[in-house]
Amino acid sequence: MHGRIITLRQDSTHVHYQARFPSSSTPQTLKKEELHRPSTDDTEALLHHYLNLGPNLTTLYATWSAADPNFRKKAPKFAGVRILRQDAWEALVGFICSSNNNIIRISQMVHNLCKHYGPLIGYVDDEPYHDFPTAQALTDPNVEGHLRQLGFGYRAKYLYQTAVIVAREHEAGWLDSLRNPESPVLGVQAEPAGEMMEGGREGYRAAHAALLHLQGVGPKVADCVCLMGLGWGEAVPVDTHVWQIAQRDYKFGKGKHSSLTKATYDAVGNKFRALWGKEAGWAHSVLFTADLRAFSERLVAKIEVEEVEVVKKEESGEEDSKTTISTIKEEVKVEEIIREGSLKRESDDSPGLGDMGNEDMMSRIKRRRRTRQ
Repeated sequence: MHGRIITLRQDSTHVHYQARFPSSSTPQTLKKEELHRPSTDDTEALLHHYLNLGPNLTTLYATWSAADPNFRKKAPKFAGVRILRQDAWEALVGFICSSNNNIIRISQMVHNLCKHYGPLIGYVDDEPYHDFPTAQALTDPNVEGHLRQLGFGYRAKYLYQTAVIVAREHEAGWLDSLRNPESPVLGVQAEPAGEMMEGGREGYRAAHAALLHLQGVGPKVADCVCLMGLGWGEAVPVDTHVWQIAQRDYKFGKGKHSSLTKATYDAVGNKFRALWGKEAGWAHSVLFTADLRAFSERLVAKIEVEEVEVVKKEESGEEDSKTTISTIKEEVKVEEIIREGSLKRESDDSPGLGDMGNEDMMSRIKRRRRTRQ
């Protein structure tokens, strides 16, 4: 991200981070031993911005709960959900890749884009890491065919054509010009974005309309980019899952809104905006998370099984429980996401951030067991 490799881990009070920067060598000659930290490091400010740690979640959840009994009922079980402040171009490409796709394949596509078209930043444990490619990097006529070979399917054409439009038919910075001025890029002073209306603020509606002129971008993808890449909090992406929530909990699905047409899409967004205001997209994402019950139930059950295994190993006197503890750490991380907390930089000679110490993890497990008891 932003020309550096960032490694994160979280404990009960902080999100810890390490940043690795490339040397002044050219990418072709860059070696892992040449990585260094510059004299001025803005990683903490970047992470605070990217993870959107400024807004007070307790206040937001309370506001949304007061306006909506359904939110009040479901949201407390899913505290800590935040909308990232992603780079606009990266969000656009990612959501074009998301069309009729799943998380694993989307991640593979983004990885391949970076690997084949993004500049090399450096190495972690001998593995190379590349930054996200620019729009200009995807404008060569051979890009579409190459992306098809990499498994992008019909999305290859959309990505190439959209890159050409962004890089050659618009001035530099065009995508960022569509941003919510209340949520600018890092280092730019925030400004008012105008009055909220039923369909959202004027700037949001203009940004949404502009994105629809790009290839592979329909109303839902445009709303995803507006929400997560351009900072328009009132954008409410409505897919089939959100439509099911609207039918079940908000009395949609009858009369003129019996199916998910363009008019119904807009009506669902307007309903949520009327309930939750200019951060309606954020509140909708909390409900989206809360509705994934099958996943959350499997997750909790798996943690409980793994904890029993750890207890048995403790009682048997075995010292090496690293594998089991590591599994628990990975599962718990999915559930916790990002909570209220602070950022803390790790020293360059600290242990690998990907590995929680056994003693620290064991104490967390014991706390969880005591809480349930």
